[in-house]
Amino acid sequence: MDFDQLETFLEVARLSSFSRAAEKRFRTQPAISSQIRALEEEVGAKLLDRSGGKVSITASGKIFQKYAEETLEARKTVFTAIAETERVPRGEIVVGANEGTCLHILPEVFAEFKQQYPTVAVNIKRAYYGRILESVIDNSVDFGVVSLPVTDNRLTVVLIHRDELVTISPPHHPLAKLKSVSIAEVAKFPLLVPKAGHTRDALEQLFHERKLKPHFSMELDSSELLKRFVAADVGVGFIARSNVLEDVRANALAAIPISDAQVRRDLALVFRKDKALSRAALAFIDIAVKLKPAQAATPGKH
Repeated sequence: MDFDQLETFLEVARLSSFSRAAEKRFRTQPAISSQIRALEEEVGAKLLDRSGGKVSITASGKIFQKYAEETLEARKTVFTAIAETERVPRGEIVVGANEGTCLHILPEVFAEFKQQYPTVAVNIKRAYYGRILESVIDNSVDFGVVSLPVTDNRLTVVLIHRDELVTISPPHHPLAKLKSVSIAEVAKFPLLVPKAGHTRDALEQLFHERKLKPHFSMELDSSELLKRFVAADVGVGFIARSNVLEDVRANALAAIPISDAQVRRDLALVFRKDKALSRAALAFIDIAVKLKPAQAATPGKH
């Protein structure tokens, strides 16, 4: 039994698929199957049930899964502890974040971190809110960057970015001529909205409170796609203002403040309260907090 086998088993268990695990691990499916068979022979129990066309974890597999997670976490802790005694930060920091955060918030933080700790690798895993929190809890990432609020009491939550929603439209759109716009005014136009997540939930609640019945023209799972379709005049939308600053400067979009509501999109760095943090990890938190922008002016319109 080796660490590579444990990592393979956890990937198959997480994805419920040998083929998808093979893609993630850059292996062939037969190689993945061989590793699982070797593990099952060594522990003397069936860990994964392959019947019924779907891979599911057995009762023995669940016990083994906990062992595998603890073993890999212990391995990581040992390497971190040794690096700390040598006073040379090394290893890897894994951060989970969504698309907009990866593109518009984290690059500055990572650039500063790499300048101070060039020997520490930084790995970014793009995911949605729920999956990011799951990844933090199961230790597959060291940190998550998510929008507030976060209510899980197993997590430490550190505010790193203040933001709020604005309305976006093409520069020639009637809304673009306004200094601010009400929710009811926006609801008169075809809307492009996220398929799911905090922003979608906040908008649904807002429309419900105002007894509005907006027309959702498109539901998109990408903030960048949403911006592109708004720029193409398919409809108008809502987005965190930090995600649209460059588009406004390029006159590709107009950003209009919401006059009768404030929907916060503040971001926080989250990690497990029981996590032993290395010097490099503590430095990452410190850099993220120090680079936290002040409440920026709402981007102008063209």
